[in-house]
Amino acid sequence: MHMSTATIDNRTMPPCTVIPILAYPNVDEAISWLCGAFGFALRWRMGSHRTQLAYKEGCVVVTDGFANQPTVTGNENNAVTHSVMMRVNDIDTHFANALLYNPTVLHGPTDFFYGERQYSVKDIGGHIWTFSQSIKDVSPTEWGAEVGEAIKR
Repeated sequence: MHMSTATIDNRTMPPCTVIPILAYPNVDEAISWLCGAFGFALRWRMGSHRTQLAYKEGCVVVTDGFANQPTVTGNENNAVTHSVMMRVNDIDTHFANALLYNPTVLHGPTDFFYGERQYSVKDIGGHIWTFSQSIKDVSPTEWGAEVGEAIKR
Protein backbone atom coordinates (compact mmCIF):
# COMPACT_ATOMS: atom_id res chain seq x y z
CA MET A 1 0.00 0.00 0.00
CA HIS A 2 1.36 3.41 -0.95
CA MET A 3 1.02 6.04 1.75
CA SER A 4 2.92 8.91 0.15
CA THR A 5 0.95 12.06 -0.55
CA ALA A 6 3.88 13.86 -2.19
CA THR A 7 3.14 14.98 -5.72
CA ILE A 8 5.24 13.19 -8.31
CA ASP A 9 5.49 14.37 -11.89
CA ASN A 10 5.10 11.45 -14.30
CA ARG A 11 5.80 12.16 -17.97
CA THR A 12 3.21 9.56 -18.94
CA MET A 13 0.44 11.62 -17.31
CA PRO A 14 -0.61 15.11 -18.37
CA PRO A 15 -0.28 17.88 -15.78
CA CYS A 16 -4.04 18.58 -15.65
CA THR A 17 -6.23 17.20 -12.86
CA VAL A 18 -9.41 16.14 -14.69
CA ILE A 19 -8.99 14.24 -17.97
CA PRO A 20 -11.87 13.19 -20.25
CA ILE A 21 -11.48 9.80 -21.95
CA LEU A 22 -13.30 9.57 -25.28
CA ALA A 23 -13.81 6.44 -27.40
CA TYR A 24 -13.74 6.63 -31.19
CA PRO A 25 -14.10 3.90 -33.82
CA ASN A 26 -10.80 4.99 -35.41
CA VAL A 27 -8.16 6.55 -33.13
CA ASP A 28 -5.89 7.70 -35.97
CA GLU A 29 -8.79 9.48 -37.68
CA ALA A 30 -9.83 11.05 -34.35
CA ILE A 31 -6.28 12.32 -33.72
CA SER A 32 -6.16 13.97 -37.12
CA TRP A 33 -9.63 15.48 -36.76
CA LEU A 34 -9.23 16.74 -33.16
CA CYS A 35 -5.78 18.23 -33.88
CA GLY A 36 -6.99 19.88 -37.08
CA ALA A 37 -10.42 21.06 -35.94
CA PHE A 38 -9.73 21.97 -32.32
CA GLY A 39 -5.98 22.63 -32.24
CA PHE A 40 -4.88 19.71 -30.04
CA ALA A 41 -1.27 18.47 -30.23
CA LEU A 42 -0.05 14.91 -29.75
CA ARG A 43 1.47 14.11 -26.32
CA TRP A 44 1.93 10.40 -27.00
CA ARG A 45 0.41 7.57 -29.01
CA MET A 46 0.36 3.85 -28.29
CA GLY A 47 -0.20 2.04 -31.55
CA SER A 48 -3.62 2.72 -33.00
CA HIS A 49 -5.58 2.15 -29.79
CA ARG A 50 -4.76 4.95 -27.32
CA THR A 51 -3.32 8.47 -27.32
CA GLN A 52 -3.13 11.65 -25.26
CA LEU A 53 -3.74 15.00 -26.91
CA ALA A 54 -2.94 18.32 -25.25
CA TYR A 55 -4.35 21.81 -25.61
CA LYS A 56 -2.72 24.49 -23.43
CA GLU A 57 -3.04 23.16 -19.84
CA GLY A 58 -5.71 20.61 -20.78
CA CYS A 59 -5.62 17.10 -22.12
CA VAL A 60 -7.93 14.45 -23.53
CA VAL A 61 -7.34 10.72 -23.86
CA VAL A 62 -8.56 9.15 -27.11
CA THR A 63 -9.13 5.40 -27.14
CA ASP A 64 -10.60 2.79 -29.46
CA GLY A 65 -12.94 1.59 -26.73
CA PHE A 66 -13.06 0.11 -23.28
CA ALA A 67 -12.43 -3.62 -23.47
CA ASN A 68 -13.51 -5.51 -20.36
CA GLN A 69 -15.43 -2.51 -19.03
CA PRO A 70 -19.16 -2.48 -18.25
CA THR A 71 -21.39 -0.88 -20.85
CA VAL A 72 -23.71 2.09 -20.44
CA THR A 73 -27.41 1.34 -20.82
CA GLY A 74 -29.32 3.54 -23.24
CA ASN A 75 -26.48 3.67 -25.77
CA GLU A 76 -27.62 2.20 -29.09
CA ASN A 77 -24.42 0.15 -29.32
CA ASN A 78 -24.47 -0.55 -25.57
CA ALA A 79 -20.83 0.58 -25.49
CA VAL A 80 -18.97 3.00 -23.23
CA THR A 81 -18.21 6.17 -25.20
CA HIS A 82 -16.63 8.25 -22.44
CA SER A 83 -15.33 8.24 -18.90
CA VAL A 84 -13.39 10.60 -16.66
CA MET A 85 -9.92 10.29 -15.13
CA MET A 86 -8.96 12.45 -12.15
CA ARG A 87 -5.54 12.82 -10.57
CA VAL A 88 -5.39 12.72 -6.75
CA ASN A 89 -2.57 12.99 -4.21
CA ASP A 90 -3.40 10.00 -1.96
CA ILE A 91 -5.18 7.24 -3.89
CA ASP A 92 -5.72 4.90 -0.94
CA THR A 93 -7.35 7.56 1.26
CA HIS A 94 -9.41 8.74 -1.71
CA PHE A 95 -10.58 5.18 -2.40
CA ALA A 96 -11.48 4.58 1.26
CA ASN A 97 -13.57 7.75 1.26
CA ALA A 98 -15.30 6.84 -2.01
CA LEU A 99 -16.28 3.44 -0.56
CA LEU A 100 -18.35 5.24 2.08
CA TYR A 101 -20.73 6.21 -0.76
CA ASN A 102 -21.07 2.67 -2.18
CA PRO A 103 -19.86 3.10 -5.76
CA THR A 104 -19.67 0.05 -8.02
CA VAL A 105 -15.98 -0.87 -7.80
CA LEU A 106 -14.54 -1.91 -11.17
CA HIS A 107 -11.04 -2.37 -9.72
CA GLY A 108 -9.40 -1.27 -6.49
CA PRO A 109 -6.10 0.64 -6.21
CA THR A 110 -3.56 -1.04 -8.46
CA ASP A 111 0.03 -0.13 -9.44
CA PHE A 112 0.65 0.07 -13.20
CA PHE A 113 3.87 -0.12 -15.23
CA TYR A 114 3.41 3.40 -16.55
CA GLY A 115 4.01 4.91 -13.10
CA GLU A 116 0.44 5.31 -11.86
CA ARG A 117 -1.61 3.77 -9.05
CA GLN A 118 -5.27 3.80 -10.07
CA TYR A 119 -8.75 2.61 -9.17
CA SER A 120 -11.98 2.73 -11.18
CA VAL A 121 -15.59 2.94 -10.06
CA LYS A 122 -19.04 3.59 -11.47
CA ASP A 123 -20.91 6.49 -9.88
CA ILE A 124 -24.63 6.66 -9.05
CA GLY A 125 -25.40 7.75 -12.63
CA GLY A 126 -23.50 4.84 -14.19
CA HIS A 127 -20.52 7.01 -15.22
CA ILE A 128 -17.06 5.44 -15.05
CA TRP A 129 -14.38 7.31 -13.08
CA THR A 130 -10.71 6.38 -12.84
CA PHE A 131 -8.66 8.01 -10.11
CA SER A 132 -4.90 8.13 -10.51
CA GLN A 133 -1.87 8.94 -8.37
CA SER A 134 1.59 9.21 -9.91
CA ILE A 135 3.96 6.91 -8.03
CA LYS A 136 7.02 7.32 -10.26
CA ASP A 137 8.17 9.22 -13.33
CA VAL A 138 8.03 7.05 -16.45
CA SER A 139 8.66 8.30 -19.98
CA PRO A 140 6.01 6.94 -22.39
CA THR A 141 8.87 5.68 -24.57
CA GLU A 142 9.81 3.27 -21.74
CA TRP A 143 6.60 1.29 -22.33
CA GLY A 144 6.51 1.62 -26.10
CA ALA A 145 4.59 4.79 -26.87
CA GLU A 146 5.47 7.23 -29.63
CA VAL A 147 6.06 10.69 -28.12
CA GLY A 148 4.58 13.76 -29.81
CA GLU A 149 5.42 17.45 -29.84
CA ALA A 150 3.21 18.32 -26.85
CA ILE A 151 5.16 16.30 -24.27
CA LYS A 152 8.27 17.28 -22.37
CA ARG A 153 10.90 14.71 -23.21
